[in-house]
Amino acid sequence: MRKRSVLTFVAGFGFVTMISLGAWAASNAHPPRPGSINYVEGKASIGTQALGPNSPGSVELEKDQLLTTEAGKVEILLTPGVFLRVADYSAVRMVSPGLAYTAVAVEKGRAAVEVVDIHNENDIRISMNEVSAKLLNKGLYDFDANQNEIRVFKGKAEAYVEDRKIVLTRERELCSDENGAMKARDFDARRYEDEFFRWSALRSGYLSEASVDEARVYVGTGPVWYGPYWYGPGWYWNPNFFVYTFLPANGIFYSPFGWGFYSPVIVYRSPYFYWGFGPGPHRFGDFHYPYGHGFEPRGGFDGPVARGRR
Repeated sequence: MRKRSVLTFVAGFGFVTMISLGAWAASNAHPPRPGSINYVEGKASIGTQALGPNSPGSVELEKDQLLTTEAGKVEILLTPGVFLRVADYSAVRMVSPGLAYTAVAVEKGRAAVEVVDIHNENDIRISMNEVSAKLLNKGLYDFDANQNEIRVFKGKAEAYVEDRKIVLTRERELCSDENGAMKARDFDARRYEDEFFRWSALRSGYLSEASVDEARVYVGTGPVWYGPYWYGPGWYWNPNFFVYTFLPANGIFYSPFGWGFYSPVIVYRSPYFYWGFGPGPHRFGDFHYPYGHGFEPRGGFDGPVARGRR
């Protein structure tokens, strides 16, 4: 992993952190693949390999491998901007760890997927029992194999049940009716804001803080926005938080929990920047750092604020 030195100095109105460039380049030359372990809490394993605090950044859930948790939770990276979180007493299998086709099967228990960024070229599939769901938009998706339910808190998904396609949108779930057939219906999201939901929200907040901290490293000086070894939007390792976090190409990308993920362009323009339509200039640290807003941006998560327009 790359290492940062302790030398920090002020350049213009941004902060530039000096690092060991050789280690930095070596780390970022090999960004993580789908299936990379990003956080472990409690007891979890991949096959017979126990996972622990040192697993993030060094262990991957590879094709056909099964990850299981007991009294523990795990966060796994999928495509850049997409996080898979596995609840206690659950099991997920990596079906395909590709970037163009990413597929995971929830075989037991519960898992959630937070989508901060997704592209038309992505094909992200989460299967559970006899159902396969393709994630289409940014949002929050919940898969409960024990209850045989798929919930869309925010976002849009296509669920495939045998020869049927069922579209699920915000606060719609797929569940079994009294005859055992799968059908879509509305649900009250507040009923499911339980301990696992709150843990996922907390993880999102920590990763937002890691994002703005990491974005500062890639800020250049003078007319150059990006520092050395910036390779564009994607996963970046933050040794201060011991996680990979997501940095977008430009603007601020909001998670379904309301936390912001920051581009170096935005950090470069700190401590002041303008949205152009309101509330006027404000200090970067006062309003955004360290956790982002923590609520849905004005205009919704697909509105101009969430897209990072200025």
